[in-house]
Amino acid sequence: MHPRNVGCLTAATIDVCVLANNHVLDFGYEGLAETLQTLRRAGVQTAGAGPDLGEARRPAIINLPAGGRVIVVAVAARSSGVPEDWAATSKRPGVDVVPDLSASTAAEVAARIAIERRPGDIAVVSIHWGSNWGYEVSPDQVRFARLLVEAGVNVVHGHSSHHPRPIEVYEGRLILYGCGDSINDYEGIGGHEAFRGDLALMYLPSLTDAGELAGLRMIPMQRRQMRLGRASPADALWLWGMLNEVSRPYGTRIAVEPDGELIVEGVRHGT
Repeated sequence: MHPRNVGCLTAATIDVCVLANNHVLDFGYEGLAETLQTLRRAGVQTAGAGPDLGEARRPAIINLPAGGRVIVVAVAARSSGVPEDWAATSKRPGVDVVPDLSASTAAEVAARIAIERRPGDIAVVSIHWGSNWGYEVSPDQVRFARLLVEAGVNVVHGHSSHHPRPIEVYEGRLILYGCGDSINDYEGIGGHEAFRGDLALMYLPSLTDAGELAGLRMIPMQRRQMRLGRASPADALWLWGMLNEVSRPYGTRIAVEPDGELIVEGVRHGT
C-alpha cells in the first residue's frame, strides 16, 4: 500500500511487521527499501526481509511492560510461492527463505533465537508457507512446527492461506498452521467461495510465565470493502464449526462463547 497508509498499522498498535512472504518484493528492491524505511519511521519493527541476509534474519525484539521480551523470527518456505531470486543473500536484499522444512533447518532457526534469548523471553517463529486455499496441512509442516516447539519455541505463527487453517497445542505450546488474512483486496474474486474468504479471526493468545499456552481467544470478523467488522452470529458459528472440524485431527477442540468469541478447550484461559 502507499506509505501514507502506514497509519493503518500504527492505529492498531502493531509492534512487529513480518515481511517474509511472496509479495514484499512485488515493487522490486526499491519497494522493499521503501517498506523498511516507512515502517522504521513509524516505530514498527520488522523481521524476515532486509537489505541483506543478515538483516533479514535479525529477530525483532519487543520489551514487555512486566519484564521479559518477545523474540520474533520470520521465514518463508518455497511452498508459499516465493520466487527463487527473492531470497536474500550476503550481497542482495530480499526475504529469509528457508531451503526446506527439515530437522536441520528447524535447528538452525531455533539456534538464532537461542543466541538472543534470556530467561523469561517468549519466542515466536512466524512462517509463510503452503498454498492459498484448502485445509490440509502437509506432514513436513507438522513435523517442522513440532520440531520448533521441541527446540523451545513458544508460538509457531503460520500464514499464507487466505482463510484459517487447523490449530494444534503441542507440548503445551501453540501452533497456528494458517491464520488466514485480516485485510486483503480479494473481495469479488470468485472461485473459492466455499472457504468463506470474507471471514477472518483475530487471534488473542495468552501464555503462562513458563511460556505455555494459557488460553486462546479468537474474535470472528468479516471483511467488507477493505474494512473489518464483527461477524454475524451465524458467520461466527460457521467459523466455529469449520475450525473445530479441521483442528480435531490435531487433538484440538474449539468452543464458542455466548458473545460469539471462540476459545480453545482444555487450556486454562487467563491473562
